[in-house]
Amino acid sequence: MAEPRTAEIVRQTKETDIRLRLDLDGSGRAEVRTGVGFLDHMLDLFARHSLMDLQVTCAGDIQVDAHHSTEDIGICLGLAIDKALGDKAGIRRYGHIILPMDETLVTCAVDLGGRPFWVWNAPMPASKIGEFDSELVADFWQAVAFNGRMNLHVLLHYGRNTHHISEAIFKGLARTLRAAAELDPRNPGIPSTKGSL
Repeated sequence: MAEPRTAEIVRQTKETDIRLRLDLDGSGRAEVRTGVGFLDHMLDLFARHSLMDLQVTCAGDIQVDAHHSTEDIGICLGLAIDKALGDKAGIRRYGHIILPMDETLVTCAVDLGGRPFWVWNAPMPASKIGEFDSELVADFWQAVAFNGRMNLHVLLHYGRNTHHISEAIFKGLARTLRAAAELDPRNPGIPSTKGSL
């Protein structure tokens, strides 16, 4: 029987206290309490579409704003993905999707090859989604990419509604990471000519 691909990350700073548990081979269950309503909504979408089980609790300095909590949860999610993947033997490694969300269309692509890089071409039409600063969507995924040691690319083709754009990105990257992290029955080894990732 294969080893479980799970991780738990605990991260405490003067700004945030976070506990995050991740199961790459879950069923999409989410238990999320970040103190940031819009981020809770996006993380719930992420779990459902990635089919990863995700538990997150965060006590953050949201009396300042949502920046520290959002970025630090991104750090923890990236660390958890990287840890749960282990040596990455048997994974597909690459994933991509073109995802529509009403008037919005985004392309998301990822390489779990161990070399972090982040390309973001997704301008937000509005600065706020309710009380949430829309620029934090980029900050969150940049933190995931670098701490998850992955290449992560997002391209917004078009879109009018900032909520829809953010939701399309979270759903698209969930589907993309699901595809990249899936086990490939045809290739049980490391998916690299170097022999390690």
